[in-house]
Amino acid sequence: MKLTTKGRYAVMAMADLALNTSVGPISLAEISLRQNISLAYLEQIFIKLKRKKLVKSVRGANGGYILEKPATEIKLSNIIFAVDEEVRMLSCKKNSKKGCNNKSSKCITHNLWDQLDQHINGFFEKIKLQDLVKQNQNY
Repeated sequence: MKLTTKGRYAVMAMADLALNTSVGPISLAEISLRQNISLAYLEQIFIKLKRKKLVKSVRGANGGYILEKPATEIKLSNIIFAVDEEVRMLSCKKNSKKGCNNKSSKCITHNLWDQLDQHINGFFEKIKLQDLVKQNQNY
């Protein structure tokens, strides 16, 4: 499966922002400490999240990051795709003429893995950032 730490950490950091939204802007240093994610790695992730308008930065002494839109409007798939991630079980390109493993046809399990891709991506499409916040508040 091809979901790296970048995608997982992006979701963790966004959940941290959503959970602490009432506090105001949150610094990456705070997220780094709470979530045990490298500050340099968070900076790379937040550049991409900001580009996709999922977060915005607030300057000043009490500056940091806030969500660009409500957590109820942000799907996990938005976050994962924002950091250039995709969840794929297939190593071949879906519409490739070469098929799987550079053969002229698809491998025997191609459709199985393709269906799993669709299921996983559909799962991330259904879950909103707010859902994660609610789950965390119940613990």
